[in-house]
Amino acid sequence: MTKNSAFRALVIDDEPLAREELCQLLNETNEVHVLGEAANAIEGLALIKQHRPDVIFLDIEMPQLSGLDMLAMLDLDTMPYVVLVTAFEQYALQAFEDNAFDYLLKPVEPERLDKTLARLKKRTQPQTDIDAIASSTLVHIPCVGHQRILLLPESDIQFAYSDVAGVHVRSLEQQADTQLTLKTLEERTALVRCHRQYLVRLSCVAEIKLLDNGLATLLMKTGDSVPVSRRYLKKLKSLLQL
Repeated sequence: MTKNSAFRALVIDDEPLAREELCQLLNETNEVHVLGEAANAIEGLALIKQHRPDVIFLDIEMPQLSGLDMLAMLDLDTMPYVVLVTAFEQYALQAFEDNAFDYLLKPVEPERLDKTLARLKKRTQPQTDIDAIASSTLVHIPCVGHQRILLLPESDIQFAYSDVAGVHVRSLEQQADTQLTLKTLEERTALVRCHRQYLVRLSCVAEIKLLDNGLATLLMKTGDSVPVSRRYLKKLKSLLQL
């Protein structure tokens, strides 16, 4: 991977030695270009606004504003991927509930960091290997309700979304609930992420409406409108060859 194609990253940690060690690890991967460092959350927020990085490596235990406090202040539609880095394992569950992408324990092991970068590449790069897609695709989506399990053909699903009631899938004929997570559907179907709470089948998009604020709305063949956040719009337009 060339420097131009590397992930653009920021490291935010109040401990100078910890920042130095992590920056060195990141540079040694040849997959990350460290744009800058910050010693606290206030400096980190300013650097995020200035550089708009792809990913930030964020310490949790910091004075005044913790990493979790800072994470809660980021706009979900524009925030970079956040990898939390801490010596305290008990924060892991809260980290994922607060929209962190991954969680690394100090001292960061190179092998564990490699797994994080591999997940980032999988999330950010369009899948072009048709055989790989086919081998991981679910043929049917199990849906529940009224004391029965309905098996909807994966190819019938036009989009999926989550809300406080759970995860729902929509075909041309019906809507159903599934116990599968959006993450599982994203990884094991042909549905593509367009929003933190939505996945769509690109062949079922009838129209894209571009909005003035950098967002977009997809009109599906079902007649439903599906939101597109800024984070996913560029990738979506690329996949649609726009």
